Amino acid sequence: MDNDFLLENLKNFGIENRKGFWEVAFSRCLGLLTPEELARLRETTVAIPGLGGVGGGHLIALVRSGVGSFKLADLDTFEPHNINRQYGAKAATAGREKLEVMVEEALSINPYLRIERFPKGVSEENLDEFLSGVSVIIDGIDFFSFDLRRALYRAAKEKGIPVITAAPLGFSCAILVFAPDRGLDFDRYFGVREGMSELEKLAAFAVGLAPWPTHLKYMDLSYVDIAAQRGPSSGIACLLCSAMAAMECIRIILGRPGLKPTPWFHQLDLYRMKLRRGYLPLGNRNPIQRLMIRLLIRRFKKALESCPQKAFTTS
Repeated sequence: MDNDFLLENLKNFGIENRKGFWEVAFSRCLGLLTPEELARLRETTVAIPGLGGVGGGHLIALVRSGVGSFKLADLDTFEPHNINRQYGAKAATAGREKLEVMVEEALSINPYLRIERFPKGVSEENLDEFLSGVSVIIDGIDFFSFDLRRALYRAAKEKGIPVITAAPLGFSCAILVFAPDRGLDFDRYFGVREGMSELEKLAAFAVGLAPWPTHLKYMDLSYVDIAAQRGPSSGIACLLCSAMAAMECIRIILGRPGLKPTPWFHQLDLYRMKLRRGYLPLGNRNPIQRLMIRLLIRRFKKALESCPQKAFTTS
């Protein structure tokens, strides 16, 4: 929809400028947020690398929370098998660029947004540009893109930018916050070392996300396809992730109390109605976590070896 049309339409309601839009559109936030806090959100920039499984939902949750500026990166297009979980995935958007669709969605809600687009995605080559002027990063990178994620977190730490990652695991959200000035950084928390195989990296990432996993009891890991980079997913979990990630993002921007960066972890599972949270001072170097990583690698390998033909496939 044309942005000029939206701005003209808002004039019918007495909204003439950016400040006026925030005063009206986010007036129902008062009582939860102060006018000063809403003004701060309006002038804050959040970076979201990846607008697929959870990234698109993160964007919309933050737009409706009053964040006014974004840096968005994605190079992929929507496909029909995205429809079960990705915010912008619809029959009408199949084949369209995720970045283009999600920018349209965001501007249709708030035409006064400031959005910088990175249509070639985020890479080690453009990380400096992507993170310039950013207050918070919400990680929307695909689960299987471990090396890119590691580079992002390293650059964020160097620039003093906190990073939030919220993973949809089964019907749950596992959320971690990496603060640049305290707690464990990405490598120390996940126990990353040079020479790790791709399977070891993914297992370490999965175990670190959910150290006391709630979802493995009901998830069929034979559907995890490392080679094709896909696994079981749920729109319920993705929506939950976006709500939890947006809350932590706002907490950070406004300096609200209660932030618990790594080695704290939280997993909320709606299917089992369980909340698990804890503190892992050694991260994945904890003996129990190391054992869980080995067991998960074994399960992954077993699934890869068996590769059963399923009656239903999302490929």
